[in-house]
Amino acid sequence: MKQKSFEEAIERLDEIVTNLETGEVALEESIKLFEEGMQLSKYCMEKLTEAERKLQKLARKEDGDFQLELMP
Repeated sequence: MKQKSFEEAIERLDEIVTNLETGEVALEESIKLFEEGMQLSKYCMEKLTEAERKLQKLARKEDGDFQLELMP
């Protein structure tokens, strides 16, 4: 799969879901779309997990506000 941004992957996944929901796609094409959708879903989950790790620690600053600390 060509490297896509998260947003591009979500957009393509939405297209696939729409196509499959219509029920107008042939069986073989449906299988290909389903496989592509599963790959895109995995890719998006990995990107979200990566983003979550980077943003997971919230530390209290001295003035009482919160500061987001990025994790390596």
